[in-house]
Amino acid sequence: MRIGIDARELCGRATGAGRYLAGLLRQWAVSDRARRHEFLLYSAEPVGLSLDARRFPTRLVPGPGNWQWEQMKIPRSTRADHLDRWFAPAYTAPLRLEIPTIVAIHDLSFVAHPEWFRVREGVRRRWVTRQSARAARAIVTISEFSKRELIERLDIPADRIRVIPPGVVSTSPQSPTPNPQPSIPNPKLPIASSVLYVGSIFNRRHVPDLIRAFGPVARSHAGASLDIVGDNRSYPRQDLRRTIEAEGLPDSVHWHEYVTEAELHDLYSRARVFAFLSEYEGLGLTPLEALAAGVPPVLLDTPIARESCGDAALYVPANDLRAVTQALERLLFDDAARERLLTAAPGVLARYSWPRAAHDTLSVFEAT
Repeated sequence: MRIGIDARELCGRATGAGRYLAGLLRQWAVSDRARRHEFLLYSAEPVGLSLDARRFPTRLVPGPGNWQWEQMKIPRSTRADHLDRWFAPAYTAPLRLEIPTIVAIHDLSFVAHPEWFRVREGVRRRWVTRQSARAARAIVTISEFSKRELIERLDIPADRIRVIPPGVVSTSPQSPTPNPQPSIPNPKLPIASSVLYVGSIFNRRHVPDLIRAFGPVARSHAGASLDIVGDNRSYPRQDLRRTIEAEGLPDSVHWHEYVTEAELHDLYSRARVFAFLSEYEGLGLTPLEALAAGVPPVLLDTPIARESCGDAALYVPANDLRAVTQALERLLFDDAARERLLTAAPGVLARYSWPRAAHDTLSVFEAT
């Protein structure tokens, strides 16, 4: 089977959808079962992933790599390749393809909360995603929560949706294998006071609130720090640097718009708590990556947070900064609370396996 894949998300600074596709491709590269198939990657520029060019050739399609490129250029470029399937890993697919399409839709934030998006972007994303979902032979999503959203908000029949959780790979240099047994911190060792946030900055993730909630921690505990990793994609625009200055925290809060993998590993290795105050996610991979690195998370109490992290997280109610402050302090300095969450982590992480995700996704291709 010849499987065409939209590989745009592998270019530049790959974020959620790019890391998702990279995880699948790395597994297909070492899978004996996947050797029965050929994967053709379509992109507007070279992809940032090292793969066997014979099994994973890249088709460079000139253009800006935007939605017009997807809808107009990809159908023309694929005709000569005689594809059997098309995989769209990031919400939308070319609507004029004449082959079965499988589309991955990770969440429906732009449908559930249109106020978080610029008007034209929101209208476009809702229309193209809705049409892609209706035209697709099958839809892959990453959680039961997102499956319910697809059924309720896009009216997609349940039998066309397959829930396949992604894998989680440890970001700890000491634990290079997927889904490791998280380490329980030794209380005799010096206590670090580092809080970490990783993820693109959207309004729904309440990063300014995290900064404000961290303020009392920094003022009460010398040496406490908060590292924020992610580029600012908020709308309406949130001014994080102004919030940091207004809280008097320029020496305690460090915002990294982008870090290398090695730098991210170092931040996880120094973190004692992970904080992710998101009110809407399809899954939320970075809290799981934190758990895999032995860092317990503080999460906003939402259905998807409970589904993804179960008993391995400390949950706080929405719009309660004092509760966030107390949760951060608890996981920074209460070893019993930390141990309880990290003891639950292996059971949670066992649900997230890249080999299983790649196997199950390939089964969808073969069955459609």
